[in-house]
Amino acid sequence: MPRTLRIGRLLTYAVAAVFGFLILDQAAAQSNTDRAEDQSASWADVQDILNHRCVVCHSCYDAPCQLKLTSPDGLLRGASKQAVYHTERLTDAQPTRLGIDAQTVPEWRALGFFSVLPSSDQNDEDGSLMERYLNLGRQEPLAANALLPQDLGLALDRKLACPTPQEFDAYSASNPKAGMPYAAAPLTEDEYQVLMTWAQIGAPVPPIEPELSDDVQAQIASWEAFLNSPDPRYQLMGRYIYEHLFLARLHFPGTNPRQFFQLVRSTTPPGSEIEVIATRRPFDDPGSAPFYYRLQSFDETIVHKDHLVYTFGLERMARYQQIFLEPDWLVTALPAYGKDEGGNPFSTFAEIPARSRYQFLLDDALFFVRSFIRGPVCHGETAVDVIEDRFWVSFLDPEADLSVTDPSFLAEGAAFLELPVGALDGRVLGDLQGLSHENQVKYLEFRETRYRESAAHNTGFGYDAIWDGDGTNPQALITVFRHFDNASAMTGFHGGIPETAWVIDFPVFERIYYDLVAGYDVFGRVEHQLSTRLYMDELRMESEDTFLFFMPPDIRQAMHDTWYQGTLAELHTYWHRRYVDPSFPTGITFETDTPKQEFLYELLDRGNGLWAITDPINRCDDPACSDDDQTGLRALANQTGEWVRFFPDASLLLIETEDGSTDLYSVLHDKAHFNVAFLFNEEDRRDPQADVLSILQGVVGSYPNFFFRVRQDQMDSFVTSAIAVRSQEDWMKFVATFGLRRTSPDFWQTSDQVMAMFLANNPVHAGVLDLNRYKDPRPDGNPDNN
Repeated sequence: MPRTLRIGRLLTYAVAAVFGFLILDQAAAQSNTDRAEDQSASWADVQDILNHRCVVCHSCYDAPCQLKLTSPDGLLRGASKQAVYHTERLTDAQPTRLGIDAQTVPEWRALGFFSVLPSSDQNDEDGSLMERYLNLGRQEPLAANALLPQDLGLALDRKLACPTPQEFDAYSASNPKAGMPYAAAPLTEDEYQVLMTWAQIGAPVPPIEPELSDDVQAQIASWEAFLNSPDPRYQLMGRYIYEHLFLARLHFPGTNPRQFFQLVRSTTPPGSEIEVIATRRPFDDPGSAPFYYRLQSFDETIVHKDHLVYTFGLERMARYQQIFLEPDWLVTALPAYGKDEGGNPFSTFAEIPARSRYQFLLDDALFFVRSFIRGPVCHGETAVDVIEDRFWVSFLDPEADLSVTDPSFLAEGAAFLELPVGALDGRVLGDLQGLSHENQVKYLEFRETRYRESAAHNTGFGYDAIWDGDGTNPQALITVFRHFDNASAMTGFHGGIPETAWVIDFPVFERIYYDLVAGYDVFGRVEHQLSTRLYMDELRMESEDTFLFFMPPDIRQAMHDTWYQGTLAELHTYWHRRYVDPSFPTGITFETDTPKQEFLYELLDRGNGLWAITDPINRCDDPACSDDDQTGLRALANQTGEWVRFFPDASLLLIETEDGSTDLYSVLHDKAHFNVAFLFNEEDRRDPQADVLSILQGVVGSYPNFFFRVRQDQMDSFVTSAIAVRSQEDWMKFVATFGLRRTSPDFWQTSDQVMAMFLANNPVHAGVLDLNRYKDPRPDGNPDNN
């Protein structure tokens, strides 16, 4: 490879290369052929380009044509015409999870995948699909800084062609601008030549054999012995842990910050090669043969949208001993497997003390909240269109939760806590039991009766009824941001005082997890997806109602009414038999006429340094806050105005400072709604006059919709120009001055810089950001591109 090309590649990705997005044993590749050394060097460069130019769109289930480029296995699997997301599917689809549902190229071909690389099973006289797509991008490049052609749609639900090699000539003739990278600035000449040279020598990919230190191997051995103990209590605990951590990227503290493992069920015991048992859901029957919990190395490119980190060191094992095994409990019989058991974890794991299970969730509350809205689904509108664009979450303290303190509560109430996955049968549309809320109504009646009979009904809930993290855990307070069809979560309370807030108890926490994570099947039919969404609607309302118990009884109804405005919303509340209970007293003596704000501020004040109390950009009435905000962004944050509605859901703002460094901010559009009670016609329930922006340092979210790049001496102009926007024409001028279009010559350089900053600031949790949702602002305001 030319020396100038190598230097250019190293300069472009210097920071990212230091940490690495994919851990490879390059030495293994050097033993493949006589050209091993050259091929290994080529693969390092190829992988670098794939990570920065291709994986940004081709990862997870929402990868176009299921072409997932996060690993050599994904490259070899190829593409498919079958869409994973299908809102009208009447029968369950065949799962196509990489590394799980097929293991060899012939097996993937049998499932309808076709090659994108040079292949002996097809005529490659004109080059492989990858080469032809890259050539198309070179032959018909997009004009710099120009609008995308109208036929290059960006809508997530657009129909994808996914041509096979035999169909590509006709496809390219009809879609001459559809080369790769799709709808974006072209590759540099060096990048193009690296990929083409690699393809022309047969697109060799190395085997992945990650190196494990002695310390890591010892910890793996300890964990596998711990989780596979024959003791029945260990077995039930192991099952509970597996069903909650099957999506986790397990990380050993103090080891390589980019090394992760996954907890899997294998037919083979520790010490042998892992053979993963493929089931649709973690609670499905693994079969009659013995199985073992194993820690499998995660060797794909780390993508932020499905990167759910969970620490798994020796301290964690000691914590499990403390919360699960020190309490006195026995297993009379291990529960069966199947959707009935997965549909009711309260009966399946009834013999594990509820306090142990709730504490397990609270210890890593942020991980579990993130798992509701991130993970491999990667297209979460089913889950997130049922929540507000920003709300604050706290948790009922275990000592205040009857499901924890009173063993009879769950023993009697579990019958009403069946989740939708346990109610669906195998027929087309089944018997629609999953769409019924009858059990939820019965549970609410049961819950109300039990709390009326408890001491809490005499005193009400005080501040001590909200979990404070035991004085050490910052995950006691969480902010959730919705970004249309995806969401993000972070510890602490961020932004201005939100319209709604949740208080989550153990039954709600566990049910949200089993509804949206353990029990959700992205390949499931429409009934499954609809019932999952409707049940989440119930759980949101239940969490809001628990929050209202802390408010003065005489304002609860009025507060609730502001959350569910409109006749249809009132009917929705009536149909669900929801009503605000004015008889349950509050244990708090409020001193202001803004009890919601007073209550939430008090929760912040209890942190003793666990989280920031003030938010100098978004939430601070003290004039001194201006001294903490040198950017002037306070003028944009938490302010209503006509201009707010033009901003995308999630933007990244890079400010080039006078000392040559760059500061990075996330600009989040908090869209207001009259209610979030319905699945369809969201725009009809919008209240754009109440929209605001929340602005936070660093990267928030996995899907940036736009980049803005501004010099520090331009910040006053940036702020005043933003506030002055009144029309789409004004917005187009603003974007032209401060924004980067997909076709900007600086688009990829800025993307690389953002990735490098993200990785340097948070090497354990960072991952490749997804650019599928990056907008193309247009004069007509087309929502698919704007």
